[in-house]
Amino acid sequence: MDQRVIDAARSAFPASPNAVTLGAVVHAGECHPEPLVRLELAMLNRHGLIAGATGTGKTKTLQLLAEQLCAAGVPVFLADVKGDLSGLAVAGEASERVAARAAETGFAWKPGGTPVELLSLTGRRGAQLRATIGSFGPALLAKVLGLNDTQTSVLTMIFKLCDDRDLELYDFADLRAVIQYLAGDGAELLESYGGMSKATVGVLLRELVELEMQGALAFFGEPELEIEDLLQIDRDGRGVISVLELTDVQDKPALFSTFLMWLLARLYGELPEVGDLAKPKLVFFFDEAHLLFDGASKAFVDQVQQVVRLIRSKGVGIFFITQNPKDIPGDVLGQLGHRVQHALRAFTPDDEKALNAAARTFAKTDFYDVPETLTTLGIGEALVSVLSPNGVPTPPFATRMVPPGSRMGPLTESEIAPRLATPLVRKYATAIDRESAREKLAAEAAAETDARRPPRRASATKPEPDRLEQIMKSPVAKAVATTVVRGVMGALFGTPSRRRRKSLW
Repeated sequence: MDQRVIDAARSAFPASPNAVTLGAVVHAGECHPEPLVRLELAMLNRHGLIAGATGTGKTKTLQLLAEQLCAAGVPVFLADVKGDLSGLAVAGEASERVAARAAETGFAWKPGGTPVELLSLTGRRGAQLRATIGSFGPALLAKVLGLNDTQTSVLTMIFKLCDDRDLELYDFADLRAVIQYLAGDGAELLESYGGMSKATVGVLLRELVELEMQGALAFFGEPELEIEDLLQIDRDGRGVISVLELTDVQDKPALFSTFLMWLLARLYGELPEVGDLAKPKLVFFFDEAHLLFDGASKAFVDQVQQVVRLIRSKGVGIFFITQNPKDIPGDVLGQLGHRVQHALRAFTPDDEKALNAAARTFAKTDFYDVPETLTTLGIGEALVSVLSPNGVPTPPFATRMVPPGSRMGPLTESEIAPRLATPLVRKYATAIDRESAREKLAAEAAAETDARRPPRRASATKPEPDRLEQIMKSPVAKAVATTVVRGVMGALFGTPSRRRRKSLW
């Protein structure tokens, strides 16, 4: 290999003990057997992009990054859309292909699993993740429901009214109850907010029903995910990898992609400012990122861009994974300092246009014809450019990625089973139903009904006093009275365990 290429790579990626290793430089068909291409831990909060056509190795790149971050004590969150990342939990097996890749890249490969916590939006494949309707907010909910601008503004108005009147929105039942109330007896309340048409009410209710049919009832509610549960370090000092299993909601892309955005917004809202750290507090991998932006309004994209820009100071790094950089809006793409671009295909004029657009995102280099390189990269190879510690992008280098040490495939059902009984799974297993908008509106309606009901007239005849007294003192009457009182008290205040839960909030 041309020594100039090797020297340039050594200069771009200086040796460091605080870095994750990506791979070895490839040039003119040769691979230099030394894993020179690396990414500094301190720069991981500058965010990144992993892109490439289907089958080019994006998932394996994500995997090798995640397991090295784990070993460095950095917690990781990643979405497993295809169901093949749970294998991070167990050691990989030696094979001829792994041995060959390790030799080609000069990488000291050894098998090893990582501490993995499985999460799920349905509760069937891991710890049940929930979000309250109130914290999800109108903008993200409108994205999930596919609302237009007018319908989104009405939904925003409803959320504002609920905030003003202390009507807590925890689950779908709360939001549905509020919308129905405002469309009926509470219509006059909306006059000062602008009002809403019956047609819009119908659309909102229909979309809520449709989302319920997709299984969203399990997702919206309490207990809501606590951010601290994503920042775990195990007893050996390794960062825990939180794998959100999405195989059971693959057909609901709007739901899971928007949930990931909600999670990023939660991280930004709750984590303290920390500035630049020696290593990030969390690295967040956003797979199938194009789903987030499909049909998104400008206001929504602006919100995503703001979160991506500002969350860096909270010590969080984000990697978007998608097929082509053009899937990411320009304002968001401009925030991604690290690029790992796997092979792109150019079978059609549109493909060629996308290829040229991707090539323009890299700095000029004397060593590579970037468009040609992007079409000739092999499986598990990528064109890599990262931000150096001084904030300047490195020249792009074709890189043969090192092999992951964990299994490159999913866990079996028997291997998953014990991971569905962890303390975190038990923590979120049981839903909580606190008093909220639905109960408050029902109580108001009942009070109004009682106020309109005419008072009863006293009965003209009464039992004989001594006979009534005998009945009331009988053992049967006492037992019945006790049962009734317990029932009434239970209805008013909930079960003892529920009362304890309420006192915690």
